[in-house]
Parts: sequence; structure tokens; C-alpha cells
Amino acid sequence: MITGLHHISLKCGTPEEFEKSKAFYVDLLGFKKVREWPDGIMIDFGNGMLEIFSNGAGIKAKGALRHVAFATDDVDEIVDKVKKAGYEVFIEPNDIVIESEPEFPARMAFCIGPLGEEIEFFQER
Repeated sequence: MITGLHHISLKCGTPEEFEKSKAFYVDLLGFKKVREWPDGIMIDFGNGMLEIFSNGAGIKAKGALRHVAFATDDVDEIVDKVKKAGYEVFIEPNDIVIESEPEFPARMAFCIGPLGEEIEFFQER
């Protein structure tokens, strides 16, 4: 029986990418470090974890997984932090309505993370 999402995994090709990724997710976004070992770290983002390895070349092409969306209560505040840290925001904060039944209003934005990953910040309205 599946009980939920445990973690999402990223691979870094260099020690610099690893340190930059740790700084982005822990220092900038405020996720909590759960454990660290010589070639990896596991970071809690609230209802799942992010596992980052330092021992691989990484995959820099998009596959079936298009992006990771993190829930937030203030998209604009997070995007401001991300921009000030020098990261690209390629979809600015904006309000959307998903035309479902019932309608689903939200606020969202996208940035490029330290490994080239696409990250969505999503705020239910």
C-alpha cells in the first residue's frame, strides 16, 4: 500500500553544485536538514523530502517529470527571496483559475533551481 511521497532525488556533478543546492534548499527556502552523509543529504520540505547526492554527473535533460511544485502561503515572498539570490524566475507570480469542477483558484510562479530543475511555488486560494 502506498502511503504518500517519501522523497524526490537530485544528483549533482560537482561539489560546488552540491553546496549550491544545499544553500538554495536549506538556507534560502528554509527547508530542514534531516540527515547528511559523505555523498548526500536529505532535506524535509514539509510533507516529503528532497534527497541530493553529490556523487553523480546528474541528468540535465527534461524527462517525464516536468517540475516540482512546493506549496506556500506566500508565492510573492518566496519569489522575491529567489530573485534576490540571483536565480531565474521564468514565470512571475500570477493568479490562475484551473477550470475544474469546482474551479480551483491559485497563485503560482516558476524558477530555475541550482541544478537547472524547474520549481513551481503554488499557493491555493
